[in-house]
Amino acid sequence: MIHNIDIKKNAVETLELEAAAIQQLTKTIDKDFVDVVNQILNLQGRVIVTGIGKSAIIAQKMVATLNSTGTPAIFMHAADAIHGDLGIIQPADLIIALSKSGNTPEIKVLVPFLKQTGNTLVAIVGNLNSFLATQADYILNTTVEREACPNNLAPTTSTTAQLAMGDALAVALQTCRQFSDRDFAKYHPGGALGKQLYLRVADLADNNGKPTLSPDANIREVIITITKHRLGATAVMHADEIVGIITDGDIRRMLEKYEDLTGLTAGDIMTRAPKTIARQELAVEALHRMRQDNIAQLLVVEDNRYQGIIHLQDLLKEGII
Repeated sequence: MIHNIDIKKNAVETLELEAAAIQQLTKTIDKDFVDVVNQILNLQGRVIVTGIGKSAIIAQKMVATLNSTGTPAIFMHAADAIHGDLGIIQPADLIIALSKSGNTPEIKVLVPFLKQTGNTLVAIVGNLNSFLATQADYILNTTVEREACPNNLAPTTSTTAQLAMGDALAVALQTCRQFSDRDFAKYHPGGALGKQLYLRVADLADNNGKPTLSPDANIREVIITITKHRLGATAVMHADEIVGIITDGDIRRMLEKYEDLTGLTAGDIMTRAPKTIARQELAVEALHRMRQDNIAQLLVVEDNRYQGIIHLQDLLKEGII
C-alpha cells in the first residue's frame, strides 16, 4: 500500500477527468442523436437496451431512467441474448447497444442476429471504427480520451460517458413528451418524491377524526377532547362555522395567563381565524404552510365546511418531510 499518495488530489483528478469527458460529449450531439429521439417518439414498440460487462450495468440504469420518464424500455443482457433472450425483441422495437470498444466477442456474435430482425439498431459506442459502429443504423458517440483508472483499463470515464449520454437521451424524450411531475408521480407512487406529487391532505386527515367543541365548552372538556383525539388540537365551532382552534400551545399559554381557571371556556382561550387548508390540496402544500406559519396543525375544510385536522406528524409518518 502506498501511504504517501495525496488521496484528495487523486479524487479531484478523477472527477476532473470524468467531467471533461462529459463536456466533450456536447460536441458529439449531432443529427443521429436527433433522429434517434424522433424514432423513439414515434415508436410503436419498446426500447431494448443491451450491453456486456460494465456497459450492461449502465444499460440497466438507462432502462430504469427511460421507464420512469415515460419511455417503455427493457434490458436484454448481450450474453443471454444469444442463448434465448432474443425472443424479447418484437418487430416494432428499437434496439440500443452499449459498448466502449464495439468489438467484444459477445457484441460481434449478437449484432448479426440483431440485424436479421430488421429492427433499428442504435450504438452507444466509444470506437467509431468498431464492428458495432459500422453495423448500427445510428451512432451516439461516447469516445473518451482515457479512463480515470491509473492503468487506463478499468471502465470509469467511459461508463460515465455512457451514463451521461443515456441521461441526455432520456431527458430529451421526456421534454418532447412534455412528461410532467404528475406523470412522473404515476411511476413513483411508493417513494417520498411520488408522495409529494400525489398524496392529498384528505388522504391523511380523513383518518384523524374531527375533534370539535363549542365556544362555551369548559376547560375540562377542552383537555379531554384534545387528549382523546391525539392531534394536539381541536376545532371550535359555532353551529357549522369554524370560529377558532385550541392547541396544546393554547393550553400552556392559558396556564401561564390565568391563576383561576374557574369559568373559563373554549371561547376564552381559542385562537381566532385559524389557518385552514382544502382537503384536495397536496399534502406537501400543508407542510409548506405549517413551516411558513410555524404551526403543527391545520384545519381541513371543503367548501368552507370543517372536515378534520392534518398534523405535522402525519407528514413525518409518510416521509413527506
